Amino acid sequence: MSIQDAFAVLPTPSEPARRGVRLHVDGRCEGASAFGLRGAHGLLDALRRSGSLQGAAERLSISYRSAWGQLEALQKALGRPVVVKTKGHGTALTAFGTALLVLLTTSQNRLAPALAAEEMALTEGLRRLLEPADARIRLAASHDPLLVGAIEAWQEIDLMVAGSLDALARLRDGTVDAAGFHYGSDGPPPPPFDAVFASRDLAVVPLFRREQGFMLAAGNPLELETITDIAFRQARFVNRQRGAGTRIWFERLCAEAGLAPGAIIGYHTEEFTHQAVAALIATGAADVGMGTRAVAERFALDYRPLGWEVYFLAARAGLGAGRLAAFREDLCDRAGRTSGYAPPDGLRG
Repeated sequence: MSIQDAFAVLPTPSEPARRGVRLHVDGRCEGASAFGLRGAHGLLDALRRSGSLQGAAERLSISYRSAWGQLEALQKALGRPVVVKTKGHGTALTAFGTALLVLLTTSQNRLAPALAAEEMALTEGLRRLLEPADARIRLAASHDPLLVGAIEAWQEIDLMVAGSLDALARLRDGTVDAAGFHYGSDGPPPPPFDAVFASRDLAVVPLFRREQGFMLAAGNPLELETITDIAFRQARFVNRQRGAGTRIWFERLCAEAGLAPGAIIGYHTEEFTHQAVAALIATGAADVGMGTRAVAERFALDYRPLGWEVYFLAARAGLGAGRLAAFREDLCDRAGRTSGYAPPDGLRG
C-alpha cells in the first residue's frame, strides 16, 4: 500500500475533528479512549506479521488479554475497526488498519535518527554528572543495520546515527570519540575521506565489508538495471541525506554515467536510514533507492548489486585499541553470518 493509498482510506479531516482524535509524536493519542501510540504500532505490526492476535501477543511477550485490551482501546479511540476476525483464518488488518500501520511506520522511520540524537545528548549530559568522562564510548556512525544490531549488545557504546561526513565532523570537533563511515565501492578513498586516513591524530580500522545495490519494487516492474534506466524510465528515486556515504556513491555513479543528479526524479527526497528508503519502496511511494542486500531481503524487495565497500571506524589515537577490539571481533563474526556482508580483509570471520 502506498502513502497516497493510506491517506485515501483514512478518515476525512472532518471525521477526526468530530471525534477529537489527535496523534502526538511523543507516543500519545487523544480520543474517545486513550491508547499508547508506540504500543499500537508494535501491536499492528505484530498482527500483520503473525496473522493472529495470539501470535501477536506471543511476539510482544504479553498476554492475549492484554493484546485484546490494547486493540479495543485503539479501535474505540479511532472509531473504526483496525482488524477483522475470521473463524478459522485468524485476525487480519482492515484496509484502515493497514493504512494506519503504513503511516506509523513511515513516521517512526523519519523520526528515529533525530530522536536517537536527542536521546544520546540527554544521556551524555546525565552521564557527565554521574560517571567518569571516559566510562563510555560515544560513536557517531553512518547507518548500517548490522552495526546497529551489534551495538545493542554493547552497553558501553552510545550510538548516534549520522551521515559519513557528519560523523567525521563530529569526531573532529570532539563531540564523539569515534566515527563510522564509508565512501562507496572498493578502491582508494576519494576526497575528503583521504584526509582521514592521512591524519596522525586518528586510528582508522576496517569493521566489515558490505554489498550495496539498487533496492527495487518487488518484481522490478519498471525493469530497472542501471542508473541510466532510472533516468530514462523516469523512475521515482529516494535518496539518502547530504553527507551520507551512500549518497556520495550514487552521485559518483551519476557522474560516471554522464547524468546530472538533479535530473533523477526524487533526487531531493531524503531519508536517513536504509530501512526508511526500503519502506517507501515497499509501500509504493518510490520505485528505487540504494541500500544493502540485507535490508532489501528484509522488505521483500528486488535487488540489483552495484558493488562492495568497506565500512571503517575512525577513532582518536588516544582512545585505545583494546576498548574496541572485542567489538570489532563481534562485528567480524556477525558479518560472516549475514547475507550481503563479509569480514574485512585480514580479519577472521
